[in-house]
Amino acid sequence: MLNASSVVVLDFETTGLSPDMGDRAIEIGAVRIENGEITGRFQQLMNPGRRVSGFIEDYTGISNVMLKGAPSCAEVMYEFADFIHGYNLVAHNASFDKRFLDAELGQVSRRYSGEFACSMLVARRIYQHSPDHKLGTLVRYANIPSEGVFHRALYDSEMAAKLWLSMLDSINKQYGLNEIPFKLMQKIAKTPKHSVAKLLKLY
Repeated sequence: MLNASSVVVLDFETTGLSPDMGDRAIEIGAVRIENGEITGRFQQLMNPGRRVSGFIEDYTGISNVMLKGAPSCAEVMYEFADFIHGYNLVAHNASFDKRFLDAELGQVSRRYSGEFACSMLVARRIYQHSPDHKLGTLVRYANIPSEGVFHRALYDSEMAAKLWLSMLDSINKQYGLNEIPFKLMQKIAKTPKHSVAKLLKLY
C-alpha cells in the first residue's frame, strides 16, 4: 500500500514511557483505512504480567481489575501482527508507539513490513496555526466531531485516523493532490515548516 489513504493508524496504552525500562503495553487500538475509508478496527486490553501504577490507572482509566482477566501481551500482539500485515503505519507521536510495537512484536518473534509516519509531526506542518499539536487540540482545530474519552487506545486511534484523513483532504484542496503517496507524508514530517508549501507546490 503506497498511498497515504490506505494505512493502519494505531495507539498503545502502556505501563510507562519506555520498553527499554521494562514497560509493557496494556492496550492496543488500531483503525484500518483503505482508500480513505475506515474498513476495520482492532482493540484489546492485554495483561502485562504485573500491576500497573495508580497514575496509569487514573491516566488511562484502565484498572488492574480490568487487566486481570485480559489475554497476555503475547497472545494479543501475535494476532495484531496479522491485522497490520501489508500496511504502512501511522501514530500520533509515532516514535513512542513504534518503540512499543517493536518491543512487543519482538517478544513473539513477529515482524511487520510497513513503514511509520507520525501524524503529530505532519500536523505541525499542515496545521501550523493550531494552538498546540496534542491530539485533542488538533481534533478541535480541524473541526473533527468527537464523542469519547482520550487516552484509551481505540478512541485515540480513531481520532488520529480522522485527523490523518483531514490532513490529506487539506493537502488535496490546497494543492490539488488527489493521490498522495505515503512517502510524501513522511517527507512532510521532516520538512521545515517554512518549506512545506514550496514542497507541495512543486510536487
